[in-house]
Parts: sequence; structure tokens; C-alpha cells
Amino acid sequence: MAASQKIFSAICFCFFLLALCTSAYEVSHDGRAITIDGARRVLISGSIHYPRSTPGMWPDLIKKAKEGGLDMIETYVFWNAHEPSRREYDFSDNLDFIRFLKTVQDEGLYAFLRIGPYICGEWNYGGLPVWLHNMPGIELRTANSVFMNEMQNFTTKIVDMVKNEKLFASQGGPIILAQIENEYGNVMTPYGDAGKAYIDWCANMAESFQIGVPWVMCQQSDAPQPMINTCNGFYCDSFTPNNPNSPKIWTENWTGWFKSWGDKDPHRTAEDVAFAVARFFQNGGTLQNYYMYHGGTNFGRTAGGPYITTSYDYDAPLDEYGNLNQPKWGHLKQLHAVLKSMEMTLTHGDVSTIDFNNSVSATIYATNESSSCFLGNANSTNDATINFQGNQYMVPAWSVTILPDCKNEVYNTAKVNTQTSLMVKTANKAENEGATLSWSWRPEILKDTIFQRKRYVSAHQLIDQKAATNDTSDYLWYITSFNCEFKSLFILTLLKLGSEWAKYGVSNSVFEQKVQLNPGRNQIALLSVTVGLANYGPMFDMIQTGIPGPVQLVVQKGDETIIKDLSSYKWTYKVGLNGLEDKFYDLDSYQTWKWQAQQFPINRNFTWYKATFKAPLGTDPIVLDLQGMGKGFAWVNGFNIGRYWPTYIADEDGCDVEVCDYRGSYDSSKCLTNCGQATQRWYHVPRSLINGDENTLVLFEEFGGNPSLVNFQTITIGSVCGNAYESNNTLELSCNERPISSIKFASFGTPQGTCGSFQKGSCEATKDALSILQNACVGKNTCTIEVSEETFGAVDCGGVPKRLAVEAVC
Repeated sequence: MAASQKIFSAICFCFFLLALCTSAYEVSHDGRAITIDGARRVLISGSIHYPRSTPGMWPDLIKKAKEGGLDMIETYVFWNAHEPSRREYDFSDNLDFIRFLKTVQDEGLYAFLRIGPYICGEWNYGGLPVWLHNMPGIELRTANSVFMNEMQNFTTKIVDMVKNEKLFASQGGPIILAQIENEYGNVMTPYGDAGKAYIDWCANMAESFQIGVPWVMCQQSDAPQPMINTCNGFYCDSFTPNNPNSPKIWTENWTGWFKSWGDKDPHRTAEDVAFAVARFFQNGGTLQNYYMYHGGTNFGRTAGGPYITTSYDYDAPLDEYGNLNQPKWGHLKQLHAVLKSMEMTLTHGDVSTIDFNNSVSATIYATNESSSCFLGNANSTNDATINFQGNQYMVPAWSVTILPDCKNEVYNTAKVNTQTSLMVKTANKAENEGATLSWSWRPEILKDTIFQRKRYVSAHQLIDQKAATNDTSDYLWYITSFNCEFKSLFILTLLKLGSEWAKYGVSNSVFEQKVQLNPGRNQIALLSVTVGLANYGPMFDMIQTGIPGPVQLVVQKGDETIIKDLSSYKWTYKVGLNGLEDKFYDLDSYQTWKWQAQQFPINRNFTWYKATFKAPLGTDPIVLDLQGMGKGFAWVNGFNIGRYWPTYIADEDGCDVEVCDYRGSYDSSKCLTNCGQATQRWYHVPRSLINGDENTLVLFEEFGGNPSLVNFQTITIGSVCGNAYESNNTLELSCNERPISSIKFASFGTPQGTCGSFQKGSCEATKDALSILQNACVGKNTCTIEVSEETFGAVDCGGVPKRLAVEAVC
């Protein structure tokens, strides 16, 4: 098939004006651009994953993405969420991806559907259903007929659902790109020839669906035609597709990084993300997608890793709760507007480059009518002064200056001219809501689990936890018995995948515990708890979970060490816990009457807690503060908001005490915060889950905690700051729906410091900036200030660029 894929307009019949007539449109490509309905485009996309939010959040998230300058929304399709048991499907609530795609369409945006169906995404088991692992004769992600049959069945179902709703561009829908497989090239080598055969099969299968839009394969340098191979990473400006007729596509521009339990908070600066995007389009980029644009929340048991946190904020332009992450959102919005203004020259112009040495270059896109230019400085330490086409430009280190007309600087990636928003958490202001929640409780009775034999399976070996549970629960009991000839203190030792608890990337460790055994028959029960399954790497599906063994009893009898290996004893297995099986978290559970308020325990392990609360007033996002609790799960009105673990403290060292330096290549160990604090203390409760009157919170506590400290709060903007350069710029300050109450600081000249700690510099304009800002902004939800000497008065700062620094209180 030729690289240019034709989509022919379908005839639309409209009967009695009752049906909306939507025409198909053509999506094609060459080495320079993607063409949509005859127009060559520069495309900006962003990842928003529908299961990591709720349907009530989707319209606002997508609207903010459009306001941020995006053309397209990307999402994976989550196989294990949609087919949790073989041939049993779930497309309800926040798994209704058709509704999500229609919401994208309603906002007038394109869609990029990455079907996979392997997705990675720090999602449990990489999005693959665990029941696949337990099918006889199967090998995952290779040329294996059992796996390929299941993959084809699911992919066909998804494609058919999309076709039935006419959501591909060839049908008049929003989807202009689709993806098959995901990052297979990163792990392909160990699969050998079978891996290559598998990727060829994937391509042939995808083409057989005849969806009428291009297919991509990311991180697949040998992607067979007509697949478009694409790039993922922090930087993709140097990427070259494997076919000259393929456009240069960046499927994942990582806007931050994920977080695991025990880790610090990673951040990627707005300056560096903007630099990476500008460099990509300077060097012939066609489409770039932010991964993530909204990270969201790993609700329930969806977090992978293992040990990925419930929060999947990712330091994205829209934060976990859907707020604008400023200045990143605004700085990128301005970049998108500049790139869009140059779309004609970028997609039609002849390209030439001037190398100024020392990692400094100019790139010119020129047509007969106009030209646009990029001045790039990839040096991580030295600013550059460039003489270009009769003008002089100062380009800061690790930045790109954009001249839409090749004369006037309109944007520089290192000069952030949008506000910084400092978010604060405020107490629940629901009417008549007490300072603390009123709790009831009930125990998880372990002896019922250990001694009751119904619904157990047995084997004379230790079983991988995936095989025993099919991933229906985090919890698996390993139970056996041992006849002891004498009363003694033994040491129970076992190799466990993890430890009492572990960190992301720790594969196994040895657990030892002293146990007192009595003469005769002793029962030994071990509870293994997963914290998400591995989601990445070659043969990641074969990584064992649970207790692989050996399990031994060791006793010292005089000079003799006696070791009893229990690994081949008869083991019985029970999946889950009684409280989960009986749905203690369900408001309609038949056992609701068994909760009690008397003899209320704290710091008691394996305990269920329940409280009612009123909806916090207003519309600000709601968070649950679980300080004081150990580890477990939380449900709000029966919805599992995810695992909690506030007692897992991040390392003390390694955080940035000063402002993070955006210069130089980013990696996930740079720009860290939250040292010595709970990895995750706050948990998102989407407002769409909340009832207008009474609501119920249920906690299952594994380790032991104190629920008296638990409370609900809301997140809002506490103050906003601006730090804008004088260069035909205006600064907009906004407290969203709240008025600006005061101006805490304002200075035009060479102010020093950062948001929250500004100070006047050695150079200050003649007019009182504070009073100017007070008059313009106080009492308003939003105000706009022209950053110029005309506004603030003339001042000579000796050639140093002048800036306006402002801090306003909301």
C-alpha cells in the first residue's frame, strides 16, 4: 500500500432532516506532514486516559486541553479493564471509551486511539488480562497462536465498536490515527525470530481492519510498511522515521514522570518541556503528543509497577484533579499558538539550517510568500548572542527562540510569561460538618479465613500468585500444617517477591520471623499481598509473584541446626479476604448491621472502618487526607479510589532545595521534591462520586492506623505569581472563579527570587508597580497587565532584560 492512504467521502443520506449528516474526510501523509481533508497540519496532541478519571471529569478535561492549544486527544485502550474475565466485557462508567471519544468529538478535537492492546502505562500487568497467563500453551507478545487469537479477538471487538459508532475519520469521526502494539522494539531482542514474526503479524492484522486511517507502531524501528514508526522519550528532535514517506511523529513526550511508593515527587520544568517541543518542530516534527496531558488517578487496583502509587499526576499540564498546572499549561499554550501561526511555512516551506557551532543553530522554513525561523541553543550552560539576517538575538542556554517572520522574537522556551499557581488545601466547609468524622468499625476475622476450608484449592507445591488469583485480588493465603515433635522456637524463613514491603524495582528478598510451635499439628498461614503487577520489560509476564519458596522452618537443637523445608508440603490457597468477599464496602451489603461504634480500636491491623460525611461545599476538587493510616484501600460510596499507604515515607535526601535548573537533559532523578514526607498522603475523590446529601467512606486497614486524623479537604488556588519578560508581552493573572483579594508583591525591573519569595532587585521602574497592580487586579477574578515601560515607567537596567514579578493572593 502507498504511504498516502486515501479515504473517500461517503454519501450521507438525511431523512426528513432528522439525522445529522457527517461526511468522511481524508487523512494522508508524506515525509513532511499529515494532511487532513486537504490541509497539511502541524498537530499537537495530549494523553488523557479515560479510566484514570471519571465521565463527569471528561468534558472539563477535554475543554481545558482544547483551550491549551491541543488539536487531538490520545488514549490507550485497557484490555484487562474491559475483559477482566475471558469473553466477559465491561464498558461501563469510566470504562465507556466510546462515550469518551464522543466527548472528544463534541469538543471539535481529533482522537488518536492506541489500541495496543499491550500498553505499559504503569498500568497493572501492562493492560494485559492475567487470565491470559494461565491459558495452556500461551506465550505473551510473541508468535504464539493462543496469544494471537486472544489479541485478535479483543482488537477486533474494539475496532468493530468504533466502526459501529462511525468514529474513524473515514466515517466522519474524530479518530485520525490508531496504534497497534506498544514499545515492542525496546524489548524485542530476547524474543528472537518469533518476535519479528509477531510484529509482522500485528501489522498485517491491523491493516486487515481497513479502518481508513494510518496505523503507527511506537519505538519500532523495523516497523513494516505501511506502519509509521514513532518515537517516545523526553526528547525526540533527532528521531528519523524508517521510511522517507513517513511523517516524524512523537507519540510520547513525557511531561514528567510516574511515582512509586517510597519515592520522591518528580517534576519536569515548563522550560524544558517547551524546549523539547520547539526543538522537535525545528527539526522537522509533524505531530507531538504529551504523555501525559492529564495523568489522573490509578483507581482501585489498576496501578502497576509493582509499587506504582495511586496518584498518576505525572506533573502533567493538567494536574491529577483537573486543575491547570501553571506555569506549564500556560507556557505550552503560548508555544502552541506560535507554532500554529507558522503552520503554512512549517508544512510547505523549504528548509535550511545555519550552524553557529557550540550547539547553536538557526533553522529557516521558507515559501515564496513567507518564512519562519527557529534559533536553537542546545548548550546547557552558555547563553548565545546570534547575528542573524541583520539582527542580533540573545538566546539563553538550553532554549529555542521562535521568529514567526524570521525577524521578531515572539517566544523563547526559557522565558516563562504565564502565571504560576500555588495550590492550597482547605478544610471541608460543608454545613454543620464536625471537625472529625464519626466512625464505626468491624474486624477482618482472620481465623475464619484460616480454618474454614470452603472454596479453597490445594497443591503439593507453592503456586505463583497470578495463577492462583487470576488477579482478582491483592490477597492470597498460603496455608499448610506441620507436625512438631517438641515445643520450640523456630525461625520461619521464606523467599518472598518483595519483603515485608519493598520498593519499585526490588524483585525478591528473604523474610525471617520467629514462631513458637507446639507439640503436634501446627497450622501455618502466610498472607501474600501484591501492590500491582509488573508492566514492562521482556517476558515481564513471567515474573513470579507471591511466595516462590523455599519456605523453611529452622531450629537450633544443641549444636545441630535442623531445617524443615515446607515447600513441597500440601498447601491450601484462599484468594482474598472475607470482608472483600462479603463486600463490606458496598452500601447495599447485607452485613451492614454488623458495624459497631463501641470499643473503637486504633492501630489495629486487619480492621474495617466506616464513616459518613457531607459533600464539601463549592466545586473545587475533593481530596481525602489519610494521614494517620497505615496501608490499605479506601472506598467512597462503594467506589474504590485506590490503594493508600501514607506510612511509606520518601527518602530524606536528594531533593532540590533551590529552584530547579531547567538547563541540561532531563531524567527522572532531576528536580525532586517531598523528601522525608509521606509518598502519598492525599487521595482524589472525584466530585462525580459524591452525593448531594450523605456519603459513605470505608477504609480497610492492613497495618494499623488512627482514623481520627482522616478528613476531607478541597484544593484551590491560594496565590498566583507572574514573572513576565518585557517583549510585547501581557501577563494575565487569574484565580479562576474567585476574586484576587490583594497584591502581595509587585516590581518591574530586575526583581529576584521565585514565587512566594520575590524581592526587589537593583533596578526598579519609576512608577509604583504595587499600586498599578492593585488598581488593575484587586476584586477581579482575572486581570491583564501589559509588561512594558509604558505601563511601569522608563528604566535603564544596563542591558539586562526587564521583568515584571507579581504575587497576588486569591
